[in-house]
Amino acid sequence: MNIKVLGGGCKRCEALLSAAKEAVRNKGITAEIEYITDMARIMETGVMSMPALMIDDTVVSSGKVLKAKEIEKLL
Repeated sequence: MNIKVLGGGCKRCEALLSAAKEAVRNKGITAEIEYITDMARIMETGVMSMPALMIDDTVVSSGKVLKAKEIEKLL
């Protein structure tokens, strides 16, 4: 499983990254988690609102900071 957190490096983006790591830990699964701050790479995904969360190259959330429990449901 591949999880990407897209954002500009702000506190909200880092909070989403932390929640994603916690969700993976809580579920006991193996996942590669990437934090992408490069705007060129973010624009390639078509995401316009950050922070955004992608699971296996599918955007599952954008523009809000999900809690770990919410992310667990998406995994």
